[in-house]
Amino acid sequence: MYNDPRSHGLWEKTAPKPPATSSLEGDSTVDVVVVGGGFTGLSTALHLAERGIRVTVLEGKEIGFGGAGRNVGLINGGMWVMPKELPDVLGPVYGERLLSLLGNAPFLVRELIEKHQIECELEKNGTLHCAVGDKGLAEIRERCAQWAARGAPVRLLDAEETAQRVGSSAYSGALLDERAGTLQPLAYVRGLASAAIKAGATIHTSSPVIDYEQDGEGWRVKTASGSVRADWVVVATEAYSDGPWKIIREEQVYLPYFNAATKPLGDNLRKTILPNREGCWDTNEILSSFRMDKAGRLVFGSVGALRNTGATIHPAWAKRALKRLFPQLGDVEFECEWYGQIGMTDDSVPRFHKFAKNVVGFCGYNGRGIAPGTVFGKTLAAHVAGDVAEDALPLPVTSAKARSFRALREAYYEAGAQIAHFAGERG
Repeated sequence: MYNDPRSHGLWEKTAPKPPATSSLEGDSTVDVVVVGGGFTGLSTALHLAERGIRVTVLEGKEIGFGGAGRNVGLINGGMWVMPKELPDVLGPVYGERLLSLLGNAPFLVRELIEKHQIECELEKNGTLHCAVGDKGLAEIRERCAQWAARGAPVRLLDAEETAQRVGSSAYSGALLDERAGTLQPLAYVRGLASAAIKAGATIHTSSPVIDYEQDGEGWRVKTASGSVRADWVVVATEAYSDGPWKIIREEQVYLPYFNAATKPLGDNLRKTILPNREGCWDTNEILSSFRMDKAGRLVFGSVGALRNTGATIHPAWAKRALKRLFPQLGDVEFECEWYGQIGMTDDSVPRFHKFAKNVVGFCGYNGRGIAPGTVFGKTLAAHVAGDVAEDALPLPVTSAKARSFRALREAYYEAGAQIAHFAGERG
């Protein structure tokens, strides 16, 4: 987007075109203004419009410009935090609510894709959390036990079955989560936008919000060329927040993440590498992820920003890493390379903020945006419509606070990834 091939890479190359939109001009009145055109904002708008509630979405750039259009495309259940740890962080009531909501969130994604016939390369064969060594195996064994105790369709695979499913003998085992899967994320978010418009929502792109103010019992949300008056404002800008709600950005530390896609693999290679098309990631501290797209491109990613020296270091490491994981590939060339930023909260748990009366939003997805964003959007729509009270939401109200030493932490993550990848997989 914006003539930057490293912003959305393969996803922009292969996604269907977005629905026609325009920037906001003039003044209007609706019931709800949603700020942000990603998973959460468009899911909120869709579910509100289906209720007959008048809703306008204001997106500062383009649909899916932020994390929604850049991520790996894994549809995961739950968060990074172990299931048993969530009640310790949030308390037993909110912890159980969030576990239930997010554990089943992938099913809502599937439901919406099927209901609205969204063409986004949906794969429903699960994900594999691949264990590196004994430590990694112990981690996924515990995670499997905790989810299985809650009735989730998860299973621990031994090294042999993992090798058969992955096409590599590098892992000591894997956690198969049958709730999960993969999709083309930019295609999905554009599909949500089309569905929302069809249901009656209005979407304005290239319309960054510069201010908002109280207007009677409601709010007037302003852009450079217009305004929208509404009773409710839903803030769905997440880690790419700016303007009146830049505090959302300031309470999260950016973790850069890049992806690189090979050219489509031949039929013989496709039969040996991820033949069932599961999405994968490993237990390394600096993790890697990999998956196939519909055309048979192997998409491989890890921590790092493709800028400055990182633009050379990370792709070179990725080629070495792929050659080690999948010797049958030989030397690979990448068709596309792109990256974005993951917003990380201090406890790896999302937030619900109430910025003012009837001005609300979820944020802090910690790299788990697709399913949580979708289900949080549906939850926000139900809350705005009056069906879910504030004290019945899956997260308590918290105040947004800027993280200390944020810039230093971000510089450390970016530099650290470069140092690790410069040395990694050599020899």
